[in-house]
Amino acid sequence: MTAAVEGTRPGRVEVHGVHKAFGTLEVLRGVDLVVEPGTVTVVLGPSGSGKSTLLRSINHLEKVDRGFVALDGELVGYHRKPHRGTERLHELPEKDLLRQRTRFGFVFQSFNLFPHLTALENVVEAPVSAQGRRRSEVEAEARELLGRVGLADRAGAYPRQLSGGQQQRVAIARALAMRPAVLLFDEPTSALDPELVGEVLGVIEDLARDGTTMVVVTHEIGFARRAADRVVFMDAGRVVEAGPPEQVLDHPTHERTRAFLAKVL
Repeated sequence: MTAAVEGTRPGRVEVHGVHKAFGTLEVLRGVDLVVEPGTVTVVLGPSGSGKSTLLRSINHLEKVDRGFVALDGELVGYHRKPHRGTERLHELPEKDLLRQRTRFGFVFQSFNLFPHLTALENVVEAPVSAQGRRRSEVEAEARELLGRVGLADRAGAYPRQLSGGQQQRVAIARALAMRPAVLLFDEPTSALDPELVGEVLGVIEDLARDGTTMVVVTHEIGFARRAADRVVFMDAGRVVEAGPPEQVLDHPTHERTRAFLAKVL
């Protein structure tokens, strides 16, 4: 394992009674979820079930309407203030929110690399600008991480010179460079050509074997079977079923889960 990953303290994520609506559309309807440190949780479900919104709510890219998210017992995005004998939640100041958010690594489906920066520079930028770390130290770690994802020889390449799979592997290295407690993946292979999916899933599976805490939204059932400690099935903004992959994938108890798996397996 690289030094960057060794410096990570695994995080415990608690999602409690989370609701989120966009206008009149209720996307999350009281979601409860616990992710234990060092485990991989795979979130499955049909399009529109709330999977990506849940992921974005975990690191406060989306503000929840009700409920809360906590990382290692610390509220995400808010702090409690006494008010007339009770406690109210107040949103964190931007600088505190940004500091907190660095504890989450987020890998998007569309890569989101800076096109004017090389692969190495994409990995180095956030730890230097957001965490104030020394560029020389971060650059050494970034080279290690690019080697970790099989791209040691592509450090000087720009995103346009990389395949989609290579760009996504750079994005994973960039997320790891922040030494996050938790890695969040939002359908990391959905924008890739089928022949490139395996190389990205292989990197994620390596991270799983190393005990990296991860929440992965995906449609890749084979990956869920191989890498997940827990599979969560969502539908219509709710967690319908959750458990070990052999239970949820092979012996689902809910009719909605069975109907979904019958279409994708």
